[in-house]
Amino acid sequence: MSVQPSQDFGALQSIVDELFDEMPDDYEVRRLDVIIAAESNDLPQDLLEVVGLLPPGSYVRSRLCDQLNSIIGGHAWGQVYGTVE
Repeated sequence: MSVQPSQDFGALQSIVDELFDEMPDDYEVRRLDVIIAAESNDLPQDLLEVVGLLPPGSYVRSRLCDQLNSIIGGHAWGQVYGTVE
């Protein structure tokens, strides 16, 4: 039985791209910035849960992606929602 991608596959990638669009490599976003962006883009509850599980703090793009991918992997949602880079 194969897992089918959700219609929201790649939605978190869009959020990450939006947050870091044309920013320098050392630009940081806060956890709250990510949550607000996710809620503003009407992400499904599963993805809001992923974002809500981010530890408090500030993130450069690579660290944010590592954290989100860790949470996605922990829920085994990579094939459903995709990972971020």
